Amino acid sequence: MRADLHTHSDRSDGTDSPAQLMAAAVAAGLSVIALTDHDTTAGWAPAEAERPRGLTILTGVELSCASPAPDGPPIGVHLLGYLFDRAHEGLRAQRRRLRESRRSRAEEMVRRMGEAGLPVAWSRVAGLAGDGPMGRPHMARALVEAGWARSVDDAFARFLHHDSPYYVRKVDLDVADGVALIRAAGGVPVLAHPLARRRGRVVTDDVLAALATRGLLGLEVDHPDHAPADRDHLRGLADDLGLLATGSSDYHGRNKATPLGAELTAPEVVEALVALSTGGSPHTD
Repeated sequence: MRADLHTHSDRSDGTDSPAQLMAAAVAAGLSVIALTDHDTTAGWAPAEAERPRGLTILTGVELSCASPAPDGPPIGVHLLGYLFDRAHEGLRAQRRRLRESRRSRAEEMVRRMGEAGLPVAWSRVAGLAGDGPMGRPHMARALVEAGWARSVDDAFARFLHHDSPYYVRKVDLDVADGVALIRAAGGVPVLAHPLARRRGRVVTDDVLAALATRGLLGLEVDHPDHAPADRDHLRGLADDLGLLATGSSDYHGRNKATPLGAELTAPEVVEALVALSTGGSPHTD
């Protein structure tokens, strides 16, 4: 079994359609893929409709969350939820609220860039996002197309990072509330890239331990943004707390350089994750 449990389609901030993502998974030699778009499940149905034989899909989502911090503003964190009931109204309402926040935040960032002499067409940003949640990758691609940046990475480094004058914080869901919602919907909550230090501040071990007591079931350990020492630390912590330790590429198509299958989840962990779900089942042969 080769399982990649964190990927994105163009229904959020990836560049592959769900059908293209399924085909790419087969080409990468995967047997299991989780589709975890930001704050939306819009890619589930087309991915399921185009699932190649031999490929198993775990439906999921990546929720925009925040963790309170005693020494400053809340720390942004991402929470993966797997195999939950897509009809759960509480979770649907929160996804809707987070998507609306992403749109208003994008509008403000585009406005700030325009006032500073970096005109980016709002219509183009909206067009790149389509009906899905808007994110900074859509703004980055618009900046590249307008000639203000050489690449998506360059756009982030120059204009879209957290300390940029154009950056606007989006509304987030308290991470403990996110864990509770995913569990209430029968899903399996796993904290995404908890020690991705190059993205900004990260939560402490005490926060991870507290979340485990509130229903968190896993930590994403093997991730492209985790240093080797942090992977070892997280693996030990997951073992101490009785949490699943997953591995994932966090694939975004052309928006990031990391290929599908760059990081994988062990077969026994995939089986344990599926067994913990009461809200959904894998789509398989």
